[in-house]
Amino acid sequence: MLGLGAAGVAAGPSLQSGLDAALGAAAEKDPTGLTGLVPGAGGFRYYSVAASVPRRGERDYRLTVGGLVDRPSRYRLADLRALPQDRMVRDVQCVTGWRVPHTPFTGVRLSRLLDAAGVRPEANAVRFTCFDGTYSESLTLQQARRADVLVALTLQDKPLSHAHGGPVRLYVAPMYFYKSAKWLSGISLTREVRPGYWEQRGYDTDAWVGRSNGRDDAPTA
Repeated sequence: MLGLGAAGVAAGPSLQSGLDAALGAAAEKDPTGLTGLVPGAGGFRYYSVAASVPRRGERDYRLTVGGLVDRPSRYRLADLRALPQDRMVRDVQCVTGWRVPHTPFTGVRLSRLLDAAGVRPEANAVRFTCFDGTYSESLTLQQARRADVLVALTLQDKPLSHAHGGPVRLYVAPMYFYKSAKWLSGISLTREVRPGYWEQRGYDTDAWVGRSNGRDDAPTA
């Protein structure tokens, strides 16, 4: 019994990685989202609103920053990694009720990219699009400039996997996780907030944890 227990502990990390990969692959092929009901390693659940999501990496990933800016920009993964990185440890809270406590994300503050692009005075909001071809999100400009909003490159101190929205995703720490758009590919400054994918289907645009949708009264740690 002790021997089997020790073997299980030793094999645990590799088994968890395999489970993550398997669930992520299944979720890509499941446009119903039912795969997301199955918890993966670390308590995360996998959601995709597209029938399939292409993979992007060092050679073909690009993040564009445009719209109402003076200096439209285009970043490769190497460009993003070369910028100053911020690491945050917060609870991840999904509006459906599951939570992953004390989760580290590392990346570039969104405000840094906005400043580099030169936001025009008439801009009041930021729209995010994704290379799944379907998902979108939005924040007010004031929300987007918060220090706890990242263009994230790592999760739990590892490069973001494809299943977790990699290689780059948005991370909006104080809001429900649907605001943290996966597979981020575009950042556009706009005059007003344009409701994202889930907001068009009834979710709150301002999705502060504990003050949104009536689903959860617990604040983020």
